[in-house]
Amino acid sequence: MQYMETRLKGRVLVRGLAEAKAMVSQQPLSFLGGVDPITGVVVERGNDLKGQKISGKILVFPYGKGSTVGSYTIFAMAKRGTQPAGIINTNSETIIATGCVIAGIPLMDKLEQDPTKMISNGDFVIMDAIKGVVMIKHSIAK
Repeated sequence: MQYMETRLKGRVLVRGLAEAKAMVSQQPLSFLGGVDPITGVVVERGNDLKGQKISGKILVFPYGKGSTVGSYTIFAMAKRGTQPAGIINTNSETIIATGCVIAGIPLMDKLEQDPTKMISNGDFVIMDAIKGVVMIKHSIAK
């Protein structure tokens, strides 16, 4: 299989390194009531990731929504080992940022191009949330 690589710079909110396959949503996500912290599965009705397991993936979505308790849900996922490997938002807000800080999950936003359009489900993503660089390996069908 051949790959095309795209490199994007962005803002680092929580430092760290992560690499995994991407799970991409075009919709905002609520962690409180929207993600089962025990299984890591999205349960939010109407969300395009409903039924998908986000554990160990680079989770890409526009921004978080809902209660501030969503931050604790992210932390609870990290304690159970069901958290995403990293999170990339179009524009992060305090719920996601706080959750990632207390859970130690690398977080970036404000990439040079919209990550929800540049990254596809299954793309391999290397997130360097120290240098502020995201490397996307897109598979190219022959």
